[in-house]
Amino acid sequence: MACTGFVCAFFPQKRLFGFWPSYLIYTISRFVLACSTRGIAVTGFVLATELVGPKNKFLTAIIVQYFFAFGQLFLVTFAYFIREWRRLTLTLSLFTIPFTFFYFLLPESARWMISKGRYKQAEKLLRKIATTNKKPFDEEAFERLIQEQKKNTTDNSSQQVGVLTLFKSTIMCIISINLFFQWFVQNLVFYGISQSTGSWGFDPYLSFAISAFVEILSYIVLHLVLNRVGRKLPYFVAVLCFAVIALMTIPVQNLMLKNSQKQKILIFVMNVLLKFFAAGSYAIIYIYANELFPTGIRNTGMGICSMVARIGAIVGTTSNDMLTRLWINLPTLLFGILSLVAAFLVLMLPETLNKTLPQTIADTEQMGLTCIRVRTKQQKKAEPELNEDHLLSENLKTQDDIEMK
Repeated sequence: MACTGFVCAFFPQKRLFGFWPSYLIYTISRFVLACSTRGIAVTGFVLATELVGPKNKFLTAIIVQYFFAFGQLFLVTFAYFIREWRRLTLTLSLFTIPFTFFYFLLPESARWMISKGRYKQAEKLLRKIATTNKKPFDEEAFERLIQEQKKNTTDNSSQQVGVLTLFKSTIMCIISINLFFQWFVQNLVFYGISQSTGSWGFDPYLSFAISAFVEILSYIVLHLVLNRVGRKLPYFVAVLCFAVIALMTIPVQNLMLKNSQKQKILIFVMNVLLKFFAAGSYAIIYIYANELFPTGIRNTGMGICSMVARIGAIVGTTSNDMLTRLWINLPTLLFGILSLVAAFLVLMLPETLNKTLPQTIADTEQMGLTCIRVRTKQQKKAEPELNEDHLLSENLKTQDDIEMK
């Protein structure tokens, strides 16, 4: 990210290098820069939440969201005082250099080490953490964890961990596709709303700053609510409220007196509310998806979610320009309808509040699906044994009844 940032700032020089070399190098550098920022966002989020226990995973996740909003405030501040794009890009690139040293400071995920069978490295890391926190290292608990992981590895030895693993199990497939759609919708509406702040009627820098503050306010509310109520219900409410307000903007813009003071105030309030709910649902789905994917494929699942989300972001930003040419309210209508569909689809996903991060696909399958009953392979294997136990108990009951008579 640091290197490509500097290349983007310095290399596009038509007089020195010519048009096409400058254009190609800049485009390739922007592509690598995008890969870097998305990679850091996903793996950094996953690593942070995997380094803590169930009680602190939400706190860690929501703090990441806070800093995402703080980053926007830093960006608008620099953009306000540095109006030339080369100097702005260079200044932002300088900020990435200190973070390269995190490689030497941050530990690897102990969960990931255990999932890959690197038990000695995981034990060494956990002992170091225990010593730093002045806590005793529970060897018996660690041994049970290893045995459980070995058993799961043996049971799933024929299954290769990869992208296709997300779709081999029925429950895992339904959860994955549902999450992909949720990420698509959330990025579509988030960036669609965020990039339309210029139409709020203020100075674009002020509008962007207000948008960032609204995001922070949304995260504060989530911080107070999410660990008490859960993930699914707040997400459903946020997405549903967004859909209702988005659809309500159409009659407000068409039925009220054009450019009247009341209409301007009402539209501004509705835009703020749309940003509030879009930011909230976007933050929740980040946390929710991270808690649903098992450790072995968490980075893979989150990576695909992020990839699908970029498509949503492209559709969201371009629809503000292209769809408005057909009808000025068409983008808002699209955002509202898709959000309505996403709100009701999320109801089938399981709740993850106060649950440990799933280590294997079997752990995710045990969570199940709401309103849909799908039998897992383990349940199918256990059925004959359960039937035999049931028949045996029924026979014993009958025998006891005969003896009593």
